[in-house]
Amino acid sequence: MKPAALAAGFALAAIAGAALAPPAAAQVTAPSAYLERIDTDGSGDVSLAEYQQWMGYAFERMDADGDGVLAPHELPGGRGRPVRLADHRAALAAAFARQDADGDGVLDAAELAAPPR
Repeated sequence: MKPAALAAGFALAAIAGAALAPPAAAQVTAPSAYLERIDTDGSGDVSLAEYQQWMGYAFERMDADGDGVLAPHELPGGRGRPVRLADHRAALAAAFARQDADGDGVLDAAELAAPPR
C-alpha cells in the first residue's frame, strides 16, 4: 500500500471515530434499515457514490473552512498530517471494494452487515 493511501486509511479511521454521531433518527439496527438510509436512489443496493456520501459526512463536518483538506487543527486531537478529500474518498473506495464480496460493484444488506475485511 502506498504511504498516501495508508495515511488516508488511518485518517479515515480517525475521522470516523471522532465524528459526531448522526441524529438518532439516522441510527438503525437492522442491515436492511441501514441499507435504506444509504440507498438514496431507491435501487435496493448501495453504489460507491452513495457509500462515499454516507461515510464522508464526518469529513464534511470536520472541514470547518470547506477547503477540502482537513488541516491538523481540524483533526481529532488537533494534530496529525493534513487529509485531502480525494485521499479520504480513495480510502472509502478501498473499504467499499473490500465489502463488495461478490464484486458486482454495489453493496447489498448482507455485504453492509458483514464485518470489514
